[in-house]
Amino acid sequence: MTQTVHPFALELKNLRKSFGKTEIIRGIDMVVKPGERVGIIGPNGAGKSTLFNLISGRFEPSSGEILLGGYRVDGKKPFEINRMGLSRSFQITNIFPKLSVFENLRCGVLWSLGYKYTFLKFLLDLDDANDRAEELMEMVHLDKKRHTLAMNLTYAEQRALEIGITIAGGANVILLDEPTAGMSKSETSRFIRLIREVTEGKTLLTVEHDMGVVFGLADKIAVVVYGELLAFDSPDAVRADARVQEAYLGSVVAQAQAGQS
Repeated sequence: MTQTVHPFALELKNLRKSFGKTEIIRGIDMVVKPGERVGIIGPNGAGKSTLFNLISGRFEPSSGEILLGGYRVDGKKPFEINRMGLSRSFQITNIFPKLSVFENLRCGVLWSLGYKYTFLKFLLDLDDANDRAEELMEMVHLDKKRHTLAMNLTYAEQRALEIGITIAGGANVILLDEPTAGMSKSETSRFIRLIREVTEGKTLLTVEHDMGVVFGLADKIAVVVYGELLAFDSPDAVRADARVQEAYLGSVVAQAQAGQS
């Protein structure tokens, strides 16, 4: 029997979140197709991180629905959502500093293979986990740093390692929270290529302040302003949207257009 693939990887239906009397997310509706790359932009305090926290289960919605591959995940715990095929990274690098690159990646793999927490003395015998960790190490171009402790990697290498850990479980929907923050232009350029490589065929949502990154990486851009979805369209359409220019992009768009002329 052929398994039916749901037409939407992620759906948000009238999603709302309030903290006390303050409504942070105000009725967002959005659908993301499998394989789409979506950049989420908006001014500081717009609700972007809150939206990520809702989707990944760190916050529970005040109302509305979140569906992953057609199944509701609102109200589920983060680890339950992760098992259903969603993984995320964070603004602050989330790695084990005193473990090697290989050991970090193997930890990311273990849970997905059903080993949960395994005594270290048994790890050498877990060929499938070790093979997958080796594969990931090459994917994020850290194979030459196999035995290097994570704390001794450069910042860009630590971020690459975190990407490896994020995709280790084989999730189909990946959330990256400001993946290029703190990087130089050259590091950012290399990192975007890496993100493209390792998320090929996967659904990607990323919160990012660097407009060059957003417009260069995303198939569609979601503009969140004051907790509402102001626009959700192709980069060209968003760039030309007068409401978006007025509310957020403004001089950034003007500069980009001037540079292209």
